[in-house]
Parts: sequence; C-alpha cells; structure tokens
Amino acid sequence: MTPRHIGRTLPSGRLRLELAVGVTLALAAAFAVAAHSANSRDAASTEFAPTIEREVPGSGSPGPVPAASVPRPVPQAIAGSNPELGVHFSGLNFQDQRTADDGRQFSLEPPDQGLCVGSGSVVETVNDILAVYDTNGTKLSGPIALNPFFTNDHAIVRSTPPVFGTFIADPKCYYDPAAQRFFLTALTIARDSRTGAFTGHTDVRIAVSKTSTPTASPSDWTFTTIDTTNDGSNGTPDHDGCPCLGDQPLIGADANGFYVTTNEFSLFGDEFNGAQIYALSKADLVAGDPTPTIQRIEGTPLPSSYGNGPPYSLQPATSPSSSDFVTANNGTEYLLGALEFGKFPFSLDNRIAVWALTNTGSLDTATPDVHFDDVVVTSQVYGLPPNIQQKNGPLPLAAATKQSQESLIDGGDDRMQTAVWAAGRLWGAGDTVVKTPQDTTQVGITWYSLIPSVTRTGQVSATVANHGYVSVEGNSVTRPAIAMNPSGSGAIVFTLAGKDHYPSAAYTTLSSSGTGSVHVAAAGTKPADGFSGYKVFGNAGVERWGDYSAGAVDPATGKLWLATEWIEGNVGFPFLANWNTSVFQLNP
Repeated sequence: MTPRHIGRTLPSGRLRLELAVGVTLALAAAFAVAAHSANSRDAASTEFAPTIEREVPGSGSPGPVPAASVPRPVPQAIAGSNPELGVHFSGLNFQDQRTADDGRQFSLEPPDQGLCVGSGSVVETVNDILAVYDTNGTKLSGPIALNPFFTNDHAIVRSTPPVFGTFIADPKCYYDPAAQRFFLTALTIARDSRTGAFTGHTDVRIAVSKTSTPTASPSDWTFTTIDTTNDGSNGTPDHDGCPCLGDQPLIGADANGFYVTTNEFSLFGDEFNGAQIYALSKADLVAGDPTPTIQRIEGTPLPSSYGNGPPYSLQPATSPSSSDFVTANNGTEYLLGALEFGKFPFSLDNRIAVWALTNTGSLDTATPDVHFDDVVVTSQVYGLPPNIQQKNGPLPLAAATKQSQESLIDGGDDRMQTAVWAAGRLWGAGDTVVKTPQDTTQVGITWYSLIPSVTRTGQVSATVANHGYVSVEGNSVTRPAIAMNPSGSGAIVFTLAGKDHYPSAAYTTLSSSGTGSVHVAAAGTKPADGFSGYKVFGNAGVERWGDYSAGAVDPATGKLWLATEWIEGNVGFPFLANWNTSVFQLNP
C-alpha cells in the first residue's frame, strides 16, 4: 500500500495537547510577596518556558452515541491489602526535576512517566530527568537532566543575559527483550538561545543503550534523530502548515522494527495533519547507526468510517517477551487508537481502531516496504472525562500566592493511553467519563482485550474478546497504563484521586477474565499544590496531571513493574509544585 498524506485545517474540537509549562523556584518568593509587581513580571519573562496548546481537530458535534449514554459501571471496592505488591519505592519527584543540572532547569508539570525494566535495571524518565535503579529500588545513577543527556545543552542558564537551550518534553522508555537494550525517546524543539523563541525545527530524539545495564550517563548510549519539521527542508516531506511539531511521541516494537508515532501540528499555525508513523530498523538502532533505515508513513489515509477527524494518538504495541512478537506476514506490529472527536459533555463514542503494520522484516533491507491497514471495531462506550475535585488539605503554595482553594486536577482526555501485545491478545486502555451510583460524574478507565488477525494480503480484522471499566464510587481513576506478562497475568496502574483520596498510586489486576479490586500501592498524603493549577501563574485553576503512567514487565521473571504520579507530601513550597512518582513491582 502506498501511504498518502492528508493535511487538514478543521474546527477545533477535542484532545487538548499541551507541552509542559515551566516556571522556576526563584519566582516563588516574588509571587508570594507581590504577584503582580513589575519585578515579578520581569522575572517571569525569563523564567517561564514556552507553552503550546494544541487540540486534535474535530467537528465539535455530538458523537455517534447519545449524551445520555454516559457509562455507569459498578464501582470497584478498595482492597484492604495488597498481596501482589513486591518492591515499591518513591521515584523521581519535582525537587529532583528542578534541581538537576545544578538548577539549570525549568519547573515542569506534569512529570510524563517513562519506565522500562530489564537485565536487573529499572530506568525511569520524566519531564525532564532520568535515573537508573536496581530491581530493589536502589538508585544507581542520576538523576540527570534530559538537556545534557539528549542535546548537550541546558534548559536555561540564568546568566545576564540568560541563555536558553533546547525545549524537551514527553519522554518515553522501552526495554527490548530480544536485543536486551533500553530505548529512550523525547520530542525536542530548537530555540533561539537569546530569546527562547522557537526557531521552527523539531525532532524526536532516540537513545539506545550500548549494553543491557546502562547508567544515566550519555556515554552509555547511542543517539539518533527523526526530523519532524516536515516542511520540505533537510529531505523531509512538505506537509501542510509546517514547520510542524511531532507531539507526544508514542513508541512500540516488534521483532524487526522500533515504531514512533506522533500527532503532527503546525508549530506556528492551526493545521493538524493527523498521526504520523515512523518505522525504524531495530537492528540499525541497536548497532548504533546514526542514520538507521526508516520508513515514514507520512499521513494515514482517512477511512470513511472514522467520521469527522483523522487518526490521532496511535499507540504502537510493546511485548513482554521476544516470543510474543508476531512473525506472520514477515513481521507484524499492532497499534490501537480511539475515535472520539467531539466535546464534553456531548462527546461519547463506541468505536476504537486497530492498525497493523506488516512486512516489517523489510526494515532490515535497503528498500523497506512496510504496509499498513486498519479496521474500526465496535467497543463499549467511552467519552471525554471531567476534571477531578480534590480532597481538602494543606496548600502552602496556594496560601503563599493568596489562592482561595485547591485547584482541580486535569481529568485528561479519552485517547488510547496504552497498548500491549501479549498472550495472543492486544490490550489497551484509556480514560473515560463515568457516572457512579451516587450519580456523580467522575473519571474512570475503559480497557479492552482484542484478538486481531491479518490476512496474507495484509488486511486486518479484530474482535473484542473482553472489555470493561475501572471506577471508584465518588472518586476518579486516571491515566492508565497496562503491564501484561507472557502468561496473560497483568495489571492496570493509575492515579486514584477525589473527595476521599489524596492523589495516590493505585492498580487493579487484569487478565482475560477481567479486573479485580482497586489496590492502593502508595497512599497520597496531601492535595496536589502545583503552579499549573493557579491563576496567579497564568493558569485556569486546573492542575496538569500525568500526562501518562507506565507499565513494564521484567522479561527474566515475568514480574510486573508499574509507575504513576502521586503526592507523597515530602516536596512543597518554596518549590512551585509537589508531585512525586511511585514505582512498584507486582508478583502476579
């Protein structure tokens, strides 16, 4: 199949996709004393990183499911014990992020969780730092800031005048069970070193560990770059509205390829060019080739059954073992996507999309010829979630900046958040609006277990083997990620938050028969109290969260590793946010 590019300018509709906002510790005292003084404004002009807000375009019209059909699942009980819980530790936090690289960092929300595990190492990356632990939770290396790691510069040098470095966001991590190597990715945007303004060039950076037991030092990794500017320069295709940004790179792999998908937005305009797929030779990346074989699937054709928008946020699948890789059709990689394009509260859908990339073995040749096909599958109903009300508690940053109450937590959106191919099934999950028996609207999780197949000519089909919801009475669960081992034992990790729970790290077990109770792995002790939720910092009273969690499997043991955002309570004012990450192991 010959891929073709679709470029569209459509009315704004859904899926607000924001790059991380930055503000520094140095501003805390100034804002606390005189939030609107001239000195504070002058400081802010050099202390805030750029902010980009992008929405996946859609019609904004009601979806194919009536608004009255909001899911009403039976809530799960909160378990009183966690018999599966093994090693668990508090991972990277806001203080680590802000003070890395000798403080030459912006303050960032949310952390954007990346976690991968293998060969006795646990690698964690967030906005915008990296650390390596052993499987007992002992930190071996890091944290190192992602600027000196990926681009050999600094987020900001606070000299006179200041010097701005590359903008980096949306890190991800993957351990390949066949190659026994770690893969790290992040998006980058070039900036004018004097003004901090975007110059127009964007990339996805890929780092591959040289050994199976890396450190956080860049000398232990090889690097390559995907140019996502796509304006016809440097051999890139010439897409509508570009130079463009490849927002929130998502990653997966099969036996032959390493796959990156992005949502392509005009960097300076309103165009949205849909999901872009980049298929790279995994063998070239592992060998350290700085110019690996790559096939760009520049813009996915728009199936008529999609309705009112192009494909977006396509999640490539990862697998827990090399035996799970699909070898049919000379190599097959599956992807999952959601299909909802409207606006809350009228935005519900009952369709998801399964994609298949076939002939991936051709990535090991000089003329790669990866084909793709997709099918739309009827699913349970899902839709855009609301924001999350927090449990009352101490708010030192709010008090210092004269905010009257805790902020809401951003409830996210209903894109596909995770995809795993394991035990002969394709597993996925995302956030959704739900109503509980008390008739309150909360954030819940919708999950899927699918059985896909591909014909010899590359046509994909899929059936839903099982699906369901995760919800908690009167509270929200958000930002799911799945870990599934080769035997079909897995779990979904997420944040639990609401009127009864400070933001906590939680999970539920998952298998072909469904989910279990909700377990709290790390109970939050305070509300989220970060700058992105307060109007004095130019925001709207809704704190950024997530944007995503992470799940992984240790190939040697089959044990599950999970990570998500929570509030431990050991970081706070004068720091301008108090987020933590929780990393824990389950023994299925």
